[in-house]
Amino acid sequence: MITKIIDEKLIKQLLAFVEESDKIVITCHIAPDGDAMGSSLGLAYVLEQLGKTVKVITPDVPPKHLMFLPGAKEIIPFSKYEDFAKKLCEKADLIFALDYNAIHRVDRLGPSIESSKAKKVMIDHHEGPEPFCDLTISYPEVSSTSMLIFRVLTRMALFPLIDKTAGTCILTGMMTDTGNFSYNCADPDLYIVESELIKKGVDKVAIYNKVYNEASADEIRLNSFALAEKMKLYPAQGVAVIDLTRAELNRYNYQKGYTEGLVNQPLRIPNITYSFYLREETDFIKVSARSKGHFAVNDICARHFGGGGHLNAAGGEFHGTM
Repeated sequence: MITKIIDEKLIKQLLAFVEESDKIVITCHIAPDGDAMGSSLGLAYVLEQLGKTVKVITPDVPPKHLMFLPGAKEIIPFSKYEDFAKKLCEKADLIFALDYNAIHRVDRLGPSIESSKAKKVMIDHHEGPEPFCDLTISYPEVSSTSMLIFRVLTRMALFPLIDKTAGTCILTGMMTDTGNFSYNCADPDLYIVESELIKKGVDKVAIYNKVYNEASADEIRLNSFALAEKMKLYPAQGVAVIDLTRAELNRYNYQKGYTEGLVNQPLRIPNITYSFYLREETDFIKVSARSKGHFAVNDICARHFGGGGHLNAAGGEFHGTM
């Protein structure tokens, strides 16, 4: 048995919202990662088993390396189907905000969520949730939103509906938000849930291979270039910095997900305590940060890059030149 950390009042309120709803929309943050995708698709599958009409809307197109997830091909990217997505939000009875704590994290999808008359529920594990939802289930101490979704569904007595399909999505989110259980992974409940999902038939090895062991030639070349030519080390400060310009990304036909995990690589070097990866987008610099031990990269990202995250994994944006 895993520990009960979610307030029973929140579970009862969520149950009421779900029971009163027929049309449900699930949203996650821009540039969705494994946790955003896994939690959204896992929840969607379970709610569909209850007879609900469920649509998952992402702010932009999901990365190709996560399209193996069950239900991923039915996702509606707002950037591609804006009018359709707006209508879905308008007609929804209930909207879930998963894996984000502030409305700006969904980019141009935000106004459609805010203007909808639907009840809104946030389920998230980032610090400092903003009050834009009718119900907020926020537990920053939980390693991933996917883990939190498992907890929520179990408390709602929906554990029997978490089968291999939903479990694959949930375990993918748990795995990717902990670096394959290498950080933010001290919670013993994490491994109990992993065990339960494997009992449901989830193939952990297959997920690992899809996420970490498959790459195109361009992806391998880009990461090799980044480490060999662009990684700068500052031993006195214990920091590594990798920056990739738009021209460099284009040289290797960059696609979303190509540099997933790149920021973690310098932490393998002894005495490197924290690592930053700067990626040039069209009109801003995407900042990703990772650290070891008690070095709080979320403080740096919140203070300087309008972002945040967790102690050892955070991100943000810099609006300026490289």
